[in-house]
Amino acid sequence: MIVTPQTRRFTDPLPLQSGAVLPAYELVYETYGTLNVGRTNAVLVCHALNASHHVAGWHADASGQPLARSEGWWNNMIGPGKPVDTDRYFVVSVNNLGSCFGSTGPTHINPATGQPWGADFPVVTVEDWVHAQARLLDALGIETLAAVMGGSLGGMQTLSWTLQYPDRVRHAVVVASAPNLTAENIAFNEVARRAIVTDPDFLGGHYLREGTLPRRGLRIARMIGHITYLSDDVMNEKFGRSLRPADDEDPAAVAELAYRYSTLDVEFQIESYLRYQGDKFSEYFDANTYLLITRALDYFDPARAFDGNLSAALARARAKFLLISFTTDWRFSPARSREMVKALLENRREVSYCEIDAPHGHDAFLLDDARYHHAVRAYFDRTVGESLTAEVAHG
Repeated sequence: MIVTPQTRRFTDPLPLQSGAVLPAYELVYETYGTLNVGRTNAVLVCHALNASHHVAGWHADASGQPLARSEGWWNNMIGPGKPVDTDRYFVVSVNNLGSCFGSTGPTHINPATGQPWGADFPVVTVEDWVHAQARLLDALGIETLAAVMGGSLGGMQTLSWTLQYPDRVRHAVVVASAPNLTAENIAFNEVARRAIVTDPDFLGGHYLREGTLPRRGLRIARMIGHITYLSDDVMNEKFGRSLRPADDEDPAAVAELAYRYSTLDVEFQIESYLRYQGDKFSEYFDANTYLLITRALDYFDPARAFDGNLSAALARARAKFLLISFTTDWRFSPARSREMVKALLENRREVSYCEIDAPHGHDAFLLDDARYHHAVRAYFDRTVGESLTAEVAHG
């Protein structure tokens, strides 16, 4: 499935929760499948922290051939014949404001200064993203969504959709997510942010103006984050306490390993892996975007306006829900999903809940797991599909 990103420019300013107003802005998005005549089969997919609008399929080169390594981040979930079947549903995925993958963000030019926004880009929240997504759907002529779906931070956006636009969402699929972050999660985010802002090349967030990048800070931030996405079992199974192997026939390699022992810089395989992930991340992700998105994660808490009462906060929701969690996900644990299930049931909402015994930690929501994919497929085939069929028949 070859896909091409699209861009929509909005000239009406967007009021933000912070009180700031974002002037004219652009949203980059992709669509998959075909919107039906009644415009009732649309599914919005919301992305997580370091993902983008490119959910499924491949981008193409000038000759129309798939580009290497351009596979969408949820390509195992979305597409023809897949759990979210694009032969039946019209899927829309939007790059959030403040990101570094095309939509207006800190790397773009601030029209007031003629310089990159940098640290001056306004604070954005999950609720701001949802409002911007709703504007895009308006522009596409989509009034009601068959479903909204997302994992992790995308799940928070999904939940927020059911509260901000309860009459526009029929179904919500919330995967490996939570109604707010725990103090431990906020702490991990803050340590990662401090790694970035204390990088000498951060320059108060205006590094692009000076032609620098805070790569060291981004590397550390990614390493911290990546540790939290994996389970202890996966790290032990994949890496254990193994050292990075040296070629016994290469004197230079043996000498290097001996040197690392003597300088307390022994490279365990897990260390090498984390450094690789950090290096790769620092080459394509923007530091200010990382700060903005982790803050949006921290701020999200729909129960705050209800004295912490999640049941009261979710009373506005009208959608039917599928919630999925993974047993070894300690960053967004099953207990957090069960909190949402309990609050929804207290409001007599229709809820399906699936807790999967999987070893992969938080990253499980991105991986191939037959039980997980079967649960999503069954929900879309039966629950979402039945609603869609009934609406067509009623129309």
